[in-house]
Amino acid sequence: MRQLAWPALALVVATLVALLVRAVLLALLRRWAGPRDGWGSLPQAIRLPSVLWSIVLGLWVGNEVASQTERLPLRLSQQVSLVLEVAVILSVTITVSNLLTTLVQGASERRALGRPITGLGQAVVRGGVVGIGLLVLLGALGIQITPILTALGVGGLAVALALQDTLSNLFAGIHLLADKPIRVGDYVKVADTVEGHVVDIGWRSTRVRMLQNVVVTIPNKRVAESMITNYDMPESRLALPIRIAVDYGADPDLVQRILEEETTKALTEVPGLLAEPEPSARLIPGFGDFSLDFTLVCHVKSFTDQFLVQHELRKRILRRLGAEGIRIPVQVRGVELRSAGGEGKS
Repeated sequence: MRQLAWPALALVVATLVALLVRAVLLALLRRWAGPRDGWGSLPQAIRLPSVLWSIVLGLWVGNEVASQTERLPLRLSQQVSLVLEVAVILSVTITVSNLLTTLVQGASERRALGRPITGLGQAVVRGGVVGIGLLVLLGALGIQITPILTALGVGGLAVALALQDTLSNLFAGIHLLADKPIRVGDYVKVADTVEGHVVDIGWRSTRVRMLQNVVVTIPNKRVAESMITNYDMPESRLALPIRIAVDYGADPDLVQRILEEETTKALTEVPGLLAEPEPSARLIPGFGDFSLDFTLVCHVKSFTDQFLVQHELRKRILRRLGAEGIRIPVQVRGVELRSAGGEGKS
């Protein structure tokens, strides 16, 4: 035991000195990095690995002292060297894993990616680094890794073929979360068949609640490949055109004034109807086959507000036009009946 005294003392002293230097450097690094965004996360990322660095340095110094003074048997010295090599591999693996996951998190925050895609990116990076570190560690321990790599390659190919549809939906979900063509809460139309509020975007499927209060589950692959209409991007405000037809004998200026006045009166009484931009009525599309066709344009707060707004405005406009003596034309069709002798009656 007396032979190990000096190497043990050297190990303890070197480790303590390294820990002291670590504490000073981390304090300086925190002051330099600033807030915990971007480089500010670097001190937290290397806090645990730096402890391993200190222990590795202590092991190296203790082993060097033992080798110089020849106080350790050759076999024990080789075992210590192996432990030192394993410690170096583990410390490097943990350090690289923490740094890369921190960089992925910083890049995700700068691009405003959601938590799911950030978490998946960090998991993939961490898993890849740990896998490589494990293979290097097995090689350092004298274990052949070539058969392991071969087995992993064949197994990975078999799994990829078996889960082809699942993986396509997974990567489509990653695309949706990263590109954000739709967001939870948006009112969307997918492929002209499904229309409603997005309630969830998962790794395999997207759920949309339709106005009938039913939830439709759509595979992410189909969502990513479809044409998407998002009524909440870039904002929820929606322009609402309403067609009104009147008789050709009506005064167009009077009709325009009536439409705008009735809409303005309804601004404070109809929920969802917006005052800005101001409502406007125009003689568009204009001259129809049986009527003068006006278009009243107003703005509503969201897509679902348009139904109540149309209902209330149509009632108000119908009553006002009747009070002003302006007729709404009704198309009349004539039916001619012919007898067997060819004489017609209508």
